[in-house]
Amino acid sequence: MMRGEYVIRRLIQVVPALLGVTLIVFSMLHLIPGDPVTALVGEHATDETIARVRASLGLDKPLWLQYLYYLRSLLLLDLGESHRFGSPVVSLIGPRLLVSIAVALYTVALTTIISVPLGVFAALRQNTWFDHLVRSALVVTMVMPTFWVGIMLILLLSIRLGLFPVSGYGSGLGGHLRHLFLPALTLSLGLAPILIRALRASMLQVLGEEFVKTARAKGLSEAQVIRSHVLRNALIPWVTLLGVHTGFLMGGTVITEKVFALPGAGALLIDSVAARDYPVVQALTLVFAGLVIVVNLLTDLVYAFLDPRVRF
Repeated sequence: MMRGEYVIRRLIQVVPALLGVTLIVFSMLHLIPGDPVTALVGEHATDETIARVRASLGLDKPLWLQYLYYLRSLLLLDLGESHRFGSPVVSLIGPRLLVSIAVALYTVALTTIISVPLGVFAALRQNTWFDHLVRSALVVTMVMPTFWVGIMLILLLSIRLGLFPVSGYGSGLGGHLRHLFLPALTLSLGLAPILIRALRASMLQVLGEEFVKTARAKGLSEAQVIRSHVLRNALIPWVTLLGVHTGFLMGGTVITEKVFALPGAGALLIDSVAARDYPVVQALTLVFAGLVIVVNLLTDLVYAFLDPRVRF
């Protein structure tokens, strides 16, 4: 199968996956206790006001009909209006989604910079003091709660040393990079240990393969053997884990966004669930699911680049 045909088939498979996501999210939202209309107009509103608002929002119709209306709106690329803000969902989540994506990509970049060198050197120096130090540090960083790490980084690097801003998103590329460094580092310190352990184990396995011994017997330098033969094959499990966790990062930055007061989509999702703002919750969930699918597709394409034996 050619690469283009493979991509088209994967994109076609996205449709039933996203349809299942819409059904599950729609059903679960309506199982949450509480009335979105009451949350919107207040508990002291009259019955007439509640009935009028419910009818204007289309919440007086049967659930199956509400779901069909929702699917029709999706086909027309209309995500609806927020019940809480009264503005189009697209204009509401667009800027916030960019913040969450920026944090996720920044985290991936920092995680790659941290995990690849440490994983490689730990494998090449197996059972040395460096290897033991890295493995011991991994245990510590893996068990620390994300919110606690974020608070400690704020106290040390922001308040005490004044190197980075405490909160906010900043303006301009330089401002964004400075403001998002601590949130990205917070997430990286939790993700990097997993990837370092995976890369170290994969490196050790590949180093014992026959083709590595053959490459050395041909007179290749150790750097060429590691770069061209060992690392390229050892990176495949690493890419798998990175792809999976990147998908989770797209919608899993809620705690970090709250700690650093970032105007991201994760924080908006939690606030919208509490306010029973159905259109915003459904739109964000659908977008996050789409991003996860895209990341998984890109991960599969990277497989074929790293290992030509992988067929589409």
